[in-house]
Amino acid sequence: MPDAFEDVTIARLGAQGDGVAETAKGAQFVPFALPGETWRMGLDGATPQRLTSSPSRIAPICQHFGTCGGCMSQHMAPDLYAEWKRGVVVQAFAHRGIEAQVMPLTAIAPRSRRRAFLGIEYTGKTVTIGFREEGQHTLVDMAECPVLDPLIVTALPVLKDMAKIAMPGRTSGRLVVTKLDHGLDVSFDNGHKMLHSDDRQALAKLCKGARIIRLIVAGDMVVAHESTALTLGGVAVDPPPSIFLQAVPQAESLLIDLVVSALPPKAKRVADLFCGIGTFALPLARKVQVFAADSDKRALAALETAARHASGLKPVEVRIRDLFREPLSPKELEGFDAVVFDPPRAGAAEQVERIARSKVRHVIAVSCAPTTLARDAKSLIDAGFKMGPVTPIDQFLFSPHTEAVAVFRR
Repeated sequence: MPDAFEDVTIARLGAQGDGVAETAKGAQFVPFALPGETWRMGLDGATPQRLTSSPSRIAPICQHFGTCGGCMSQHMAPDLYAEWKRGVVVQAFAHRGIEAQVMPLTAIAPRSRRRAFLGIEYTGKTVTIGFREEGQHTLVDMAECPVLDPLIVTALPVLKDMAKIAMPGRTSGRLVVTKLDHGLDVSFDNGHKMLHSDDRQALAKLCKGARIIRLIVAGDMVVAHESTALTLGGVAVDPPPSIFLQAVPQAESLLIDLVVSALPPKAKRVADLFCGIGTFALPLARKVQVFAADSDKRALAALETAARHASGLKPVEVRIRDLFREPLSPKELEGFDAVVFDPPRAGAAEQVERIARSKVRHVIAVSCAPTTLARDAKSLIDAGFKMGPVTPIDQFLFSPHTEAVAVFRR
């Protein structure tokens, strides 16, 4: 009778952080395995067992690691971790036939993420708030988090008390919590249940103890202080609730520095595409005139108001535009000395195709998805652009995701 198991040696790390073993049956992916380790694989679906340990294996810093699906790589020593995340970017470009000069991974401090989407489960009198278990729908009851800003983690007990009030008749939901300059911005999704006045007063009282300066329940404003500001590149912006932001302030500052420093010396007018609330548009406007386009009306309204009230900025023109369905044409791109784009994970294929056919000579690409960045880079390179070094930034700590900036010149 054949053995009911197979021993494999881990050859490398995959793009998602799994260990990869090359076997006669092809590549096997082993969660939380590291290169050089031997693992016993049960042929009947049993949980793999680690037989040997890599010297690059370290103790995780969070009690939830291995259960919570938020982190995949706390068991990696720093050198291996940085090599793996940089390698993900290298391989993304290599897959497109591009030999990219990828710089070393720029580290980001732990406990610095200012924004989180958290699940809520309400059973009887017990409320659970946290991230999902890896590969499951079950929530992990978060007691600590080495990624999130401590103010968010400290607020979890209060958020649980709020959920009991804000979710009448609901057993599950979600909330978005964001750290602004002076406190937390919290939005509950409770299935659009209207709250009684007593409930609203109780929630407002709870906000004071957790430095919650704005509270939204089912789209309804429950609490709003005057200090709901966020500083972007030295400019105060009033972000709409739950709006997209760069996840980590430190990473945001690094990205801004890279984008601004990549401007051509004599640039006068720049297009910022997929601009959001102005993460790059506002700092750029200290040096050049900016045309800022995005499809999010709320974000553009916040950007326009911030630019109007800030001092020392050059003109910022704001345009509502769905750049996926209606990208700027080569004709519309005339007159720009540079184009900056920072699209969602899907990338900017349609817009990049127009940039490639335009007369624009400088392009600065920011991306949270190396695979689509590499795809878009290939289009620009094929059109005659030369790509400079690619800078990866570890904005998404302990996850497979990496932020990156690439600069292109004709």
